[in-house]
Amino acid sequence: MGFDLYQWEGFWYYLPNLAGAIRSRSSFQARDEDVILASSMKTGTTWLKALIPCIMHPNVRSIGDGDGDGDGDGDDDDDSDPLLKNHPNALIPSLEVHIFAENYTYNISAMPSPRLFRTHAPCTMLPESIKTSGCKIVYITRNPKDTFVSAWHFMNTKRMPGEGTFPIGESFEKFCRGVHLYGPFHDHVLGYWKESMMRPEKILFLRYEDVKRDTRGQVKKLASFLGRPFAKEEEVEKIVWMCSLERLKNLEVNRNGVDPFVGMLKSAYFRLGVVGDWKNSLSKEMEEQLDEITRQKMEGSGLDLLI
Repeated sequence: MGFDLYQWEGFWYYLPNLAGAIRSRSSFQARDEDVILASSMKTGTTWLKALIPCIMHPNVRSIGDGDGDGDGDGDDDDDSDPLLKNHPNALIPSLEVHIFAENYTYNISAMPSPRLFRTHAPCTMLPESIKTSGCKIVYITRNPKDTFVSAWHFMNTKRMPGEGTFPIGESFEKFCRGVHLYGPFHDHVLGYWKESMMRPEKILFLRYEDVKRDTRGQVKKLASFLGRPFAKEEEVEKIVWMCSLERLKNLEVNRNGVDPFVGMLKSAYFRLGVVGDWKNSLSKEMEEQLDEITRQKMEGSGLDLLI
């Protein structure tokens, strides 16, 4: 896509992010109350960047009427709705992109608990304190075909006017070989999946397709895992509405501007969010090739990504 990647311990990184991940691994001290959102790129992370802060926020569940019409008539306490004034990226800072970026200025020791962080780093790259502390990890993944297509569209938003889109065939070939940001995708997924099987109390493993199919059920599962179970169904409805893709796409804070850390349009984080969009971009041959790679990689793991 026009920039260099560097391999470190079997995974590929953009150089500044690799430097940040290395600094994070050597310096970050997790607290038992911390929550870490982990994922490969473009697997539904932005949705969880909204859901987790709203679940953890002490005042969110009492906001407005949550009628879902988007007119704001029930949202009379803007200061208690973190999504109105903050892009989801700002609500859960990245360890490698924000916290431990070069010349970073975050004073994370002064952050009140529970602290929320995210990372795209593979499980093997996590700081030791995350692994040994009582902090919780939420991991989300997605069908690799939709993951690839979403990432391809996302990265093309950085192309300069007149450059056109990056050839999808070349991007696909690299994705299949694992040469992409934080790739190989399948190895990334398997690392967290295996840990979640051994330590389910530590890692909640989610599939994007399950969250789309049963949003309320999965949000309740997420809240219980985070130690914030819902007392009323109305609370679940409110959180689901607040964090819906349609609402997020139309909030002013997400419609304009650029993420200063990665140079991406804020609006680029919200495209379609549907299951099966890969059918509009991949040929039959591409579908069969990636499905076969997925079957081989996942064989014997007990994890089905071809959903």
